[in-house]
Amino acid sequence: MTNRNKFRNIKLVMLFLTLGILEVFAVDPQAAVDEFVRRSGVRAESLAVKVTDLKDGSILGSHNPGSPLVPASIMKSVTTAALLGEAGPDYRYHTRVYIDGVMDMGILRGNLIVEGSGDPSLHSTAEPYGGDIFREIAEILRDMGIHQIEGSIVVDETAFPGPSRPATWMKADYSTSYGTGFHALNYRNNVSGNKAVENPGSLFARHLTSRLAEEGIPVYGKDMKVGKRTQILDHLSPPLDEIMRSCMMRSDNLFAESMFRTYSKLSGGSGSAVEAANSAMSKWEKEDLPFDGVIIVDGSGLSRSNRVTADFMTGMLSEMSGDATYASFFPLAGQEGTLRRFLAGTPLEGYMAMKTGSMRGIQCYAGYKLDDDYVPTHTVVIMMNDITGSRDTAKKAAERMLLSIFNDEQ
Repeated sequence: MTNRNKFRNIKLVMLFLTLGILEVFAVDPQAAVDEFVRRSGVRAESLAVKVTDLKDGSILGSHNPGSPLVPASIMKSVTTAALLGEAGPDYRYHTRVYIDGVMDMGILRGNLIVEGSGDPSLHSTAEPYGGDIFREIAEILRDMGIHQIEGSIVVDETAFPGPSRPATWMKADYSTSYGTGFHALNYRNNVSGNKAVENPGSLFARHLTSRLAEEGIPVYGKDMKVGKRTQILDHLSPPLDEIMRSCMMRSDNLFAESMFRTYSKLSGGSGSAVEAANSAMSKWEKEDLPFDGVIIVDGSGLSRSNRVTADFMTGMLSEMSGDATYASFFPLAGQEGTLRRFLAGTPLEGYMAMKTGSMRGIQCYAGYKLDDDYVPTHTVVIMMNDITGSRDTAKKAAERMLLSIFNDEQ
């Protein structure tokens, strides 16, 4: 007996006591969905559910699967799927550093130029941390014999055009840590405390100037025209799969928007917010997935203008289910990330891997049921919009539904 199978009977007893599912045995999956619709506290027209068996594509239960609803952060699973397919798990962002001007007796009579590449992990305050580019720059300058920079630290952000946020984001979110914008050069998650930093490139330049001074390489900041560049450093981000896993576990909006814009860039677009949305829509329209009613305007799900259907999400998840790397990005129920408390202490703890999506009036789940080897066996999509009652009631109803549907397998 595997460790994952241990104590399942005990967990079932706990389930009965905590959730009161005395009738859990031999429950028809569709009946469980119907019961969820009745007991969720959410209007039936604002709900969508679809649960399918990956073995044969059969539908265990569904409700309103073709209804377009606001996805919130389950949109991150769509963004991740798009970029993973385009770039692969080993892709890395390159933040290149250049000098211009001439060197004269250890003095650089020119500027130090840092070219942003959209890397969201640069000096990140959460894993993956992305390394210390300041130390790397100081070391290479010392190796080159440069002990003084006459010009300035110049941040080149031309790789990704603005604006930094999609037009559909609520302005009330702009100042928040979760509403910070995406830039070609992102630094320390573009956040200071709980507030968004509007010009992370400027903050980066100030901090680099201070760090170089501490290292004995003062930057005098003279206004010198940027001339012909010579590359001195190529700072690599952690591999893309590490960035994606962090994004999905923590539901990080900046990481998601970076991936969204990067997908646009790699697929031939400019990487602007508008072209990123166009690139994403174009990609999924070409796939053999139910696309009616789907509207994609950002990569993180912060915009309330996004619309997806349970049919579309199910199709996307099914298409990606054979990619073990992708499946590993989803938090495990009762154990990880935003799903840490969901289904904790029940027979499904560790057997459901799902991305959550929540904002005012919205609670969504999308992901997989897993077997003992963490291989996806089913897709699960639950979308609740226009929640006016208790969010906890809606979550508990979703737990009861899943426990009823998958009881026979546990």
